[in-house]
Amino acid sequence: MNTAEPRRRWWPRSVRTRTALAVASTAAAILVAIGWWLHRDVHRQSTQIALDQARSPLLALADQLREGKIPSRRSAIPYEVVATGRSTAVASGGGMDVFTPGSPHVLPAPPRLSEPVVTDSGWSYLQRTVRIPERRTEPAGRFDMGGGTYAVLSTDIWAGELSSAGAANLGVSPDATLRVHMVVLPHTTKAITDSVNSLLLRAGLVSLVLISAVTYFTVRIALRPVEAIRVATASVTPGDPRERVSVPATGHEITALATTINSTLQRLDDAAAQQRRFIADAAHELRSPLTTLLTSLEVALAYPERTDWPTAVTTAARQTRRLQTLAEDLLLLARLDARAPTADRGPVDLAALVSQLAERHEQLPDRPVTITTNATGPAYVHGRPDDYERLLRNLVDNAIRHAASRVQVTVQSQDQQIILSVHDNGPGIPAENGELVFERFVRLDDARSRDRGGAGLGLPIARELAHHHRGTLVLVPSDTGACFQLRLPHAPPPARE
Repeated sequence: MNTAEPRRRWWPRSVRTRTALAVASTAAAILVAIGWWLHRDVHRQSTQIALDQARSPLLALADQLREGKIPSRRSAIPYEVVATGRSTAVASGGGMDVFTPGSPHVLPAPPRLSEPVVTDSGWSYLQRTVRIPERRTEPAGRFDMGGGTYAVLSTDIWAGELSSAGAANLGVSPDATLRVHMVVLPHTTKAITDSVNSLLLRAGLVSLVLISAVTYFTVRIALRPVEAIRVATASVTPGDPRERVSVPATGHEITALATTINSTLQRLDDAAAQQRRFIADAAHELRSPLTTLLTSLEVALAYPERTDWPTAVTTAARQTRRLQTLAEDLLLLARLDARAPTADRGPVDLAALVSQLAERHEQLPDRPVTITTNATGPAYVHGRPDDYERLLRNLVDNAIRHAASRVQVTVQSQDQQIILSVHDNGPGIPAENGELVFERFVRLDDARSRDRGGAGLGLPIARELAHHHRGTLVLVPSDTGACFQLRLPHAPPPARE
């Protein structure tokens, strides 16, 4: 038996937390990119500052040499003076005292790889990157010569510019060239960069916390109307579907959501009210034939010797057929309301169905009605033949029930549509009742329709069947009588075998 616990989701379910984490992650990526750019820019600028700070000591050291003075070893910046023809340094300081005075040059004279930089005062210098070897002795000086690559500024002085006493003090010949090396210390650059990095780190962490907190509470405030909508929607019950949510006056997406929910609740309320009316009307329609049937049977059973049994049985059979027809209509409406899928058995020739229906129709006992058909040719539509037969029978039966003497059925094809019209020469239907006749259990002439077996479901079923087959059924204006027009999408004819 597997008793392993399901894996827990580490991602939070709260929208507020998810949004805050997403915004914080995005902000962190942006801050890291900005921090890296600032780090590189600060490092570049601080390096340039260190180079600028090394120029002045280089110029001062060159002036001392021109005066024939030996520079002091106590210097804030490491330096070394190299002369042609000598293997040891003429002078050094600023940490170069870690090397023995007789050691070879620490700063070798590299070849000229770039043009010299000329300052505004007229003197020139070279800027190179030199690797200082690891040649350290005790005691260590202020400048840790532990090896590494450093920026070095250098300038040349011709010994002929010096006085004879100055050249003698330095121990160089008059035709020698003095090269002064000034090492640019990385400590300033490193200190500035580390300080900026520390500041950026603290500012970034504080910014992330503030951004996350602001996002969390902003989303929380923004979702308050959604929570109110959820609470109001949860209070809607089938017994009281009239509850509605409050619509904020802000005009943003929450307003649209509240309006949509109210519209949905209104449609559900209307559907529930329609269902209640339908059940009440159906019960009322069923009660009439049941009452007639029960009364007839009870009277016959109470007075069997005086009962006209053929008449009683005929009445019972008529009322039973009425109940059966009403039950079939109600079941069909329930199927259509449920949008039950139907098998597509098309194409169906609507013109042929009309001709068959006209041949099989029954004449009314009180008045004869003539049915004439007019079709320009086959009219194929998609669907079930049984559904179309029921639709046509409802339209024709309704027309026969109200016609004076004639019913005209016309079928034609127009603009990829099949148009069927059923026109009678009866009293007609007022224009203001054009949609009322398609409501369920509605009878404009209630007494006459009830006597003739109508329950007010024929036209509603016909319209539902038309909609079920992607068509329309409407009452169109007519000079005499009533004219119902059915429009259905045209279907290609069946393939010949």
